[in-house]
Amino acid sequence: MTIVVVIPCYKAFAHICEVIKGIGREVASIIVVDDGCPEGSGALVEQTCMDSRVRVVYHAVNQGVGGAVMTGYQVAIESGADIIVKIDGDGQMNPRLIPSIIEPILSGEADYAKGNRFFDLKEIRAMPKVRLFGNAVLSLMAKLSTGYWDLFDPTNGYTAIHVDVARHLSFEKISRRYFFESDMLFRLNVLRAVVVDVPMDAYYGSEISNLRVGDVVGEFLFKHARNCIKRIFYNYYLRDLSLASIELPVGLGLLLGGSLFGGYHWFLSAQEGTVTPAGTVMLSALPILMGLQLVLAFLGYDISAVPRRPQHKMLRARHDAGHSCDT
Repeated sequence: MTIVVVIPCYKAFAHICEVIKGIGREVASIIVVDDGCPEGSGALVEQTCMDSRVRVVYHAVNQGVGGAVMTGYQVAIESGADIIVKIDGDGQMNPRLIPSIIEPILSGEADYAKGNRFFDLKEIRAMPKVRLFGNAVLSLMAKLSTGYWDLFDPTNGYTAIHVDVARHLSFEKISRRYFFESDMLFRLNVLRAVVVDVPMDAYYGSEISNLRVGDVVGEFLFKHARNCIKRIFYNYYLRDLSLASIELPVGLGLLLGGSLFGGYHWFLSAQEGTVTPAGTVMLSALPILMGLQLVLAFLGYDISAVPRRPQHKMLRARHDAGHSCDT
């Protein structure tokens, strides 16, 4: 299997050369994408790095981490890669973990693997509390929007993907900025790809993060909600219909109807200073309870529907069949 590493670079001048130096000989090619870096990271690599595996690609205008990775993916696909590994150029990701990241794909267990910094309890205790809380919230939102309920640490950028899955991604639709990793998971679920977590150590050194939580929280909430609605529509109404397809709208309708009915009568009783009749209370409580049960049943079905069958072989067959038809 030909392993290609993609390294997006933006303000990575101080660490990029050390990152490249740590990449083992199991990697056939290294693609450095200078994403309009104001420090000239790409030029530094070309001037100082003697590794013959390295190729530098330049963006005239900064496109964000997603744009840089998509460019790297396209170059890797054209170069004949079998597995594409993405690591950052800021020194937070240990290149010596590449064999561990690609192992689930090599063994045929997964189509996409990603790091998880929350596996080791000792590492979790050492992690900054703000990062810990933020990742917990983001992970919950990502579970809803991506459908991968068994994954954690959705913003982890240490990833590996089988090329037959990568070539079927909608490159032009994937988010270009900080939402890239979460949006990738959503796109992978649309392909029904198998994604696994690979335990890794967390490291926070002298690097400076370009991400400001306050600047992206609104964007993340909106995009997670949008992807959640799209995923449910694709999987439960466009591609297939099941009991869960009925449970969700009926459950939400009962919850909303019971809440509105109860709220209206509570408001009337408060205005008139009277006690709401027990029958009216039950007419409100019963649909709320039934709706909650149906929504929970839907969530149970959704959790059990996490993709389990790797898709890269099937996608390769479809790709080869398409080429045969073209010829």
